[in-house]
Amino acid sequence: MIWQAFAIRYARHDRLRRECHVYPVADPHEAMPLDFYVWLLRAENGQEVLVDTGYDLATAERRGRPLGRRVDQALAAIGSDAARIADVVISHLHWDHVGSLDQFPAARFHIQERELHFATGRHMCSRAIRFPFECEHVVAMIRALYADRVVVHTGSAEIAPGLSLHRVGGHSDGLQVVRVMTARGPIVIASDALHFWANVERENPFPIIFDLGEMVQGWRIVRELAGGLEHAVIPGHDPLVLARFPHLPGQEGEVALLHEAPLF
Repeated sequence: MIWQAFAIRYARHDRLRRECHVYPVADPHEAMPLDFYVWLLRAENGQEVLVDTGYDLATAERRGRPLGRRVDQALAAIGSDAARIADVVISHLHWDHVGSLDQFPAARFHIQERELHFATGRHMCSRAIRFPFECEHVVAMIRALYADRVVVHTGSAEIAPGLSLHRVGGHSDGLQVVRVMTARGPIVIASDALHFWANVERENPFPIIFDLGEMVQGWRIVRELAGGLEHAVIPGHDPLVLARFPHLPGQEGEVALLHEAPLF
C-alpha cells in the first residue's frame, strides 16, 4: 500500500548550534532552532496513522517552549479528525512526543516494550535521565495500557501494509522509527534517532543520549531502512524539513509533503 506522509510543525524553539551537538562546533553562536513536528501518514484507502502527539499547553508553559498551535487543530486544518484516528505511533515517551494523548480518544497507541520499561524502571531514579520525561504523560500511557488501548511491540513490526516500526534506541532506550512506503519509495520517520540531518552528517549527536553506541548504530539502521535514498530519512526537529520539501497549499508553510520529491 502506498502512503502520503505529512510533517506538521506545531511549535518552534530558538537555540544555538552549540546546544544541538555534544562535541564542539566551528560556529557555536549560529542560530539552530528546533522545530516540533507530528507526522500524519495517509494511505490510498484513506487509513490514517499519526506518529507522535506533540506536547500540551501546560508542559509548554512549564518548560518554556511556546506552543504554536494544538496538534488536533493542526490536523483539522489538513482534513484529519484527531478524535477519529485509530492508530498513533509513539516514537518514545519524552515530553514533546507524548504530551497530547487525550486529543486522540479513539486511538490505539503503539509503543516499544523497552520504552515502557525504561520510563517506569530503575533509570528514572536518576534526575539526569528522567529530565526529558513528564510523570503525568507516563501515567497517561499506563492508564491507556490498562484500558486496552496500547499495542506493545518488541522490536520490528508491520502495523499496516507498507508501514512498519523498528526499535533503534539511543536517544531513549525504547525509541522506535517508522518506515513507510510512498510513491517516491520508502521513507523513514526517524523522530529523535536524529534531531537534525547535521547530527549525522557531522557525526555529532544531539546532547540528550541514553546510549551513544545505540544512537550511532541507529543512524546506520535508518539509512538501511530508507534504502539509501536521498532525504528519505526524516529527522525529528530540523527546520530544513520545511525548506527541502514542497508545502501543502493553504497551510502557510507549516506542512511539508514528505512523499514528494525534495526540492534540493
